[in-house]
Amino acid sequence: MKSFVFAVVFAVAAAYAASLVLANFQRPVEVAFATSGVRL
Repeated sequence: MKSFVFAVVFAVAAAYAASLVLANFQRPVEVAFATSGVRL
């Protein structure tokens, strides 16, 4: 039971850390797809 609780806590912490990392690397669509062939 202790290992299950540890796994749940680790999964929550990993998901939170991943959301922080992804939030820092996201770019607006105007910047991400701004090429010479695309007009938004």
